[in-house]
Amino acid sequence: MPHSTNDIDELDEDLKSKSEIKREMLQLQVYAQKLVDMSKHQRSRLPLTDELKADMILADKIHNKHEALRRHIRHIAKVLLETDLEPINHAIDVMANKHQQETAKFVRLEQLRDELIDKGGESIEALLANHKSMDRQQLRQLVRQASKEKKAEKVGKYCRDLFAYLKKHTK
Repeated sequence: MPHSTNDIDELDEDLKSKSEIKREMLQLQVYAQKLVDMSKHQRSRLPLTDELKADMILADKIHNKHEALRRHIRHIAKVLLETDLEPINHAIDVMANKHQQETAKFVRLEQLRDELIDKGGESIEALLANHKSMDRQQLRQLVRQASKEKKAEKVGKYCRDLFAYLKKHTK
């Protein structure tokens, strides 16, 4: 009986070499070690199954027992083999990227502050149109004071106050 291409693809997946299976398990063990090494707070933010959560708690209890921990990590790797890793990887990427996002937001706020100080009225009106929660009078006053500071080459209190106001009212 001839095999369809679907059957052949399934056979190829089932017939992995022993070395290939070992490599995959080693990668999963490294991944499991990475999860175990995370802080409890970081792991709490991951979408782990109940079984994995219990395994992580046990790993925390045996972290001083090297050989027991090594065997437990092998067990976690086997559990991970049956688990969809995409949501976990996504959560890890989000946690790693959070610092970069905060830095980018800080730079955008500094640029917005400098633009408000340099251009004044038209920039203030554009900003107020996009952010209804801002107080027109307070924003104009902060920009005016920061502009005076900049002209006097004494960047200080009002520039910081304007930055804080923008940080509070823009997302």
